[in-house]
Amino acid sequence: MSPHPPRPPQPPQSPVRSVFGRASFPEYQRVLAILRTETVGGALLLFATMAALAWANSPWAGSYFTLRDIKLGYAPWHLELSIGHWASDGLLAVFFFIAGLELKREFVSGELRNPAKAVVPVAAAAGGVALPAFIYVLFNLGSGAETLKGWAIPTATDIAFALAVLAVINTHLPAALRTFLLTLAVVDDLIAIGIIAFFYSTGLEPLMLLAALVPLAAFAFLVQKRVRSWYLLLPLAAATWAFVHASGIHATVAGVLLGFAVPVLSSGRKGEPEHGLAESFEHRLRPFSAGFAVPVFAFFSAGVALGGAGGLGAAFTDPVALGIVAALVAGKTLGIFGTTFILTKSTRARLDSSLAWIDVAGLALLAGVGFTVSLLIADLSFGTASAHNDHAKVAILAGSVCAAVLAAVVLRARNRHYRAVELEEQRDDDGDGVPDVFSAPERKA
Repeated sequence: MSPHPPRPPQPPQSPVRSVFGRASFPEYQRVLAILRTETVGGALLLFATMAALAWANSPWAGSYFTLRDIKLGYAPWHLELSIGHWASDGLLAVFFFIAGLELKREFVSGELRNPAKAVVPVAAAAGGVALPAFIYVLFNLGSGAETLKGWAIPTATDIAFALAVLAVINTHLPAALRTFLLTLAVVDDLIAIGIIAFFYSTGLEPLMLLAALVPLAAFAFLVQKRVRSWYLLLPLAAATWAFVHASGIHATVAGVLLGFAVPVLSSGRKGEPEHGLAESFEHRLRPFSAGFAVPVFAFFSAGVALGGAGGLGAAFTDPVALGIVAALVAGKTLGIFGTTFILTKSTRARLDSSLAWIDVAGLALLAGVGFTVSLLIADLSFGTASAHNDHAKVAILAGSVCAAVLAAVVLRARNRHYRAVELEEQRDDDGDGVPDVFSAPERKA
């Protein structure tokens, strides 16, 4: 007879989840492809911004604002817009179409399809939106209802600029962190889309919104049938955009709806490409979005006369500007880092053993680089003729630069360590074309 009584059966325990764990090799390759495109786009975005600021503060500044305000289009359809508005309402719709494709792809076949993996980036993105908005409101509580309209300005992360910063500092961050930054930005875009649609829509026209459903449904029907003919899809997309614009909802929402309509997975039919239609459209349109649409929008939106409306001194005595800078630099960092830290301490999620919390802090700082969507929300909040709008844009630039510099300091300090780690991870001793680290047994989970 055994001297020890048998142990009672133990209840099963859920496995510990690794936060920022390694993605699959196909996902890793997809992230690298996006990084290359967005990094080039970020450089073009930076060039367009600097050109706009230089022109708007030159002796020829009047010609810049004249060009931006030239009206083109057809008035009865609410389409007689200035060139600046065509850039923000029209070209940015392409950017949001790509965002819609990326969102659907992430939820159907990407990192967000697994709730256990999605909970951390989704919660971190929510924290990175809520805390900046709260900080902005604190700075503007006593300044009247007008300034409070800008509460959503510092909530957005500009992934193109953030990745451009990564390229400039030549960091060797692990792919898992880069994947997290992209996933975080995707969720951030989704929240920004909701904010624009629900809080910045004015004069809603239900009939126009219902009319938009007709070309949208036709577009959805054709893409579900895997039709790729641009001469059929482009007119339907343009009609959807025009009706949404006339409905009072910001026209960029049309881009998101069209992106959601595109199937992600291949139909599996004979002769059909292995990848889905969403990947095909994204491959074709992402270079146009990152290389043309977003830089042109930035060129017509970032041109602020720094000497106007009292100069920089007046901008940084405006609680709008102070709230934006504090929210981008401190709010984004604390919101993302704090949410991630709390989740790992209160659930079975744990930081991957190959990473340190200082890496997460650097990434959270980098998320404070807000630009494209922040500029758009500034225009929607205050209007292009408002001094608050000019001050907000100065603050967006200042806050983004500050966040980028601080992130560069933190991430450069980790550069040497991860360069050595990356060299080890690139080994392919078995010669199968896949780095050994992806096929190691301990990594397959």
